[in-house]
Amino acid sequence: MAIFKSGNPTLTQKMFDKSMHIEASLQGTMSVRGAINKFGFLMLMVIAGAAYNWHLFEQGQSSMVTTLLMVGVFGGLITGIAISFKPNWAGYLAPLYGLLEGLFIGGISAILNAAFAEKYPGLIMQAVGLTFGVAIAMFLLYNFRVINATERFKSVIFTATLGIGIFYLLTMVLRMFGVNVGFMTDSSLLSIGISLFIVAIAALNLILDFDMIEQGAERGAPKFMEWYGAFGLMVTLVWLYLEILRLLSKLGSRD
Repeated sequence: MAIFKSGNPTLTQKMFDKSMHIEASLQGTMSVRGAINKFGFLMLMVIAGAAYNWHLFEQGQSSMVTTLLMVGVFGGLITGIAISFKPNWAGYLAPLYGLLEGLFIGGISAILNAAFAEKYPGLIMQAVGLTFGVAIAMFLLYNFRVINATERFKSVIFTATLGIGIFYLLTMVLRMFGVNVGFMTDSSLLSIGISLFIVAIAALNLILDFDMIEQGAERGAPKFMEWYGAFGLMVTLVWLYLEILRLLSKLGSRD
């Protein structure tokens, strides 16, 4: 059904439909409350991983911080791909994904916090506050149906998200060949404008994720899809935080 179109690649119609009638009768069906509870647990795992890597940075163990940061990046990517292909593994792998993403977020946040300690001392707290503020705002807009996840809305956000993914991929390829893509990292108005657009798309993806979880519960998806839905929501929230952090760092770099 078209209602399962999402900009988040981890929350797709195919995954819900594939699992719908296989295990629901054996283990019960998913609920919105169950997915939110599991999302809360994943958030605790992220916070734990981030706090640990931040603590290591404060202790001067920069090499260990970098190592754990890279473990978080590649481990989180591998775990995320595994969950995407095997959503019934989400109950086992989603907490690990949260911990790995926490190591990555904690490391990059600690590094940027030190880099902007004098020029922008409140960078990380503002990024965290804005991320949760935007997430709550999106939830309220969705809950009160100020923004409806219509077919046109889903198509636009899905297309924009895909375009951003391709844009990032092309940027990475160009850098591998030594091509300078300054407008992605500098503090020019163009770069800031691009970051604002990406933050907006990441935020609107939360609307699609909320709708996906709600529709999955209404259609009677199996219980393990609560973990899968929570995982997908976490993917978007992490993306949103990183993009807000990138945007604020660009603003902080301006003279």
